[in-house]
Amino acid sequence: MPYIHIKITDEGVTNAQKQSLIKGATQLMVDVLGKNPQTTFVVIDEVPTDNWGIGFEQVTALRLRQAQ
Repeated sequence: MPYIHIKITDEGVTNAQKQSLIKGATQLMVDVLGKNPQTTFVVIDEVPTDNWGIGFEQVTALRLRQAQ
């Protein structure tokens, strides 16, 4: 019973995109490991950019700088 945990920043990911992630991750388990899709669990956590850091900075600050 695979459990796949996907963490992404909360930056306007659509429901359709989340469905594609779930479908793709499940299909990967089927293709690579021969797992049953009916018992494969996928959880998507959306993390606020203030709570996600790269290097020494919050993603919020990085995105603001990139927008300038």
